[in-house]
Amino acid sequence: MRILHITNHVQEIGNGIVNVAVDIACLQAQNGHDVAIASSGGEYETLLASHGVHHYQLDQSRTLLNMIKAAWSYREIVQEFQPDIVHAHMMTGVVLAGVMKNGDEYSLVSTVHNEFQRSSVLMGMADRVIAVSNAVADSMIRRGIPAKKLRVVANGTLGSPRHQHIQDYQPLPLHRPAIATVAGMYNRKGISELIEAFVKIATDFPEAHLYLVGDGPDRPIFEAMVQSTPFAERIHFEGFQSEPQRYMLATDVFVLASHCESFGLVLTEAREAGCAIVASDVDGIPETLDNRQAGILVPPKDSETLATALAQLLSNPKLLYNWKHRAKQNLERFNTRRVHQETLAVYHELIRNYDVPRVMETRELMVGK
Repeated sequence: MRILHITNHVQEIGNGIVNVAVDIACLQAQNGHDVAIASSGGEYETLLASHGVHHYQLDQSRTLLNMIKAAWSYREIVQEFQPDIVHAHMMTGVVLAGVMKNGDEYSLVSTVHNEFQRSSVLMGMADRVIAVSNAVADSMIRRGIPAKKLRVVANGTLGSPRHQHIQDYQPLPLHRPAIATVAGMYNRKGISELIEAFVKIATDFPEAHLYLVGDGPDRPIFEAMVQSTPFAERIHFEGFQSEPQRYMLATDVFVLASHCESFGLVLTEAREAGCAIVASDVDGIPETLDNRQAGILVPPKDSETLATALAQLLSNPKLLYNWKHRAKQNLERFNTRRVHQETLAVYHELIRNYDVPRVMETRELMVGK
């Protein structure tokens, strides 16, 4: 197959959507398919090239003039690459590919990651819509996307071509016990509730430290919040880290306190690193934690319950060890190769439907020779 992926960029900034697209593209190329990505570019271009994935420059900035230019550039890319499948991973890309599609020249696939965004309903323009969790699929059906279009391909980045093997990372010398999160510094990631929960337990556990790994527009708000507490020296803003595994390997309790979360990819990486996990009981997170088998679930926006869970783990070494052990079980399903194979299966449904005339024409030409 000839497969064209569309993302806004391929920057190495911890964007889960981009990471999944890059992983799939690399594995598809390794599998013998002709693969390209159209985006505004970024650090992953080198990795993509090393796997035989061609990169086309496509700026999808949402201004009227630029979108006109993007439409023209996109048509040139399609005419040159002639894809069988166009796989759009973000809203702008699926709209562009849907509007500019000329009949049955290709089949369009979209992947819905952030279904909580109102614009995500536009992902339904595609011929097939991949949901990254059952929770996302259910949400999209409620919003009017036909069930016959939807396919669930659960996310997974373990074994990613972007990463070393987990055993090849060196843990950082963090203060222990260490509580950590790896998340964008956005209010919806529950950073303020995590800080509040840590403050509630900090006096009882004077050796504990909190590490906030990630960056984002709301970071100044959280920093000001921390400075108003008596525990500022024990709460560390680490910024974006290209190797968050080094933090996870040294972490005792990993927290994802999101208000909404389609899947929670970072939880699979924390599980692989052997962290005990506390996370919000919301959207796709329970699926990522094997429905409470691999982590403790707490209500979102509830710093009191979160603090209680942290205190229970830190005060009971046996319980902490037990949850660390449980986190590392049943990880095979989060491997990138499983995601790759299931995504190809979605493509094959569409190729089988529309590509028969092309196959017959090719056979006739071969017979004629």
